[in-house]
Amino acid sequence: MSEPLIIAIPSKGRLKEQVEAWLADCGLTLSISGGARGYIADLKGLPGAQVRLLSAADIADALGAGEVHLGVTGEDLLRERGDLESRAVLLRALGFGRADLVVAVPRSWLDVDAMADLEEVAHDYLARTGRRMRVATKYLAQTRGFFARHGVVDYRITESGGATEGAPASGAAELIVDITTTGATLAANGLKILADGLILQSQAQLTASLKAAWSPDQLAVAERLLRAVEGRASALTHSTLVWPATGSAAEAKAVQRLTAAGASTRPHGLMIETARATEAAQALTAAGLGPVTVAQPDFVFDVDCAAFAALKQRVL
Repeated sequence: MSEPLIIAIPSKGRLKEQVEAWLADCGLTLSISGGARGYIADLKGLPGAQVRLLSAADIADALGAGEVHLGVTGEDLLRERGDLESRAVLLRALGFGRADLVVAVPRSWLDVDAMADLEEVAHDYLARTGRRMRVATKYLAQTRGFFARHGVVDYRITESGGATEGAPASGAAELIVDITTTGATLAANGLKILADGLILQSQAQLTASLKAAWSPDQLAVAERLLRAVEGRASALTHSTLVWPATGSAAEAKAVQRLTAAGASTRPHGLMIETARATEAAQALTAAGLGPVTVAQPDFVFDVDCAAFAALKQRVL
């Protein structure tokens, strides 16, 4: 019996719920071994796969170490491990688990609105106190890289082990680098985000490990998963249009115009982006065709699968 494709997903919290809902929407139901508190699961609809439930941070580590083949975790955690391109490949952004990694300073710093201002403040702080300005963060690698790109060098990092946003108020640091979703917690702690202080717009990513050993059987299972994922994603943004075919020149001309504008032909109809479905239906009825029925497909399976092609290119 061949080794299973190992997929890691978050073990708790809102992100776990979102990943389970996303998988179910793709026709893949999570079945956890050992009850609700188990840490091994199967995906009904995807034989040959084993699911491991880990913390979001442990998933990023496991992908980098090649201990799992695929995983879902935040892009901020993946990039914090450094040299992402050599360790993993991002296959699909999932649209949930969103958070921005930002530089935030006290609101009382009235003259500090951008990274250039921060460079001056850091230099003055060192000259005045003989100490480097402290930056509290859990994101050491991304902070160093971002500050270096902006020419900020007179600082030192204080690694945060708790609520980073409280560090300036407690005197543990002068400013912070942290993730935020709405900015409300930062504002409640008297902080403001610098105008150019956005380091990363993070979200959950379906990611493949480049360090894992990939067998042909495991790649085949991964392809089935990725085709289901892409098929569902395509269906969510496209609609089908069908009408009683006439075979007339007016029909051919109307269809030609729509395909030239991006629609694709289907047997007895068209497929088009849902945002343009009403416009397309009205163009057909204006050509004397109809009634036109607009429907939302459950899946759209294409011959090509971009996510699997990206994976195959990197692991073979």
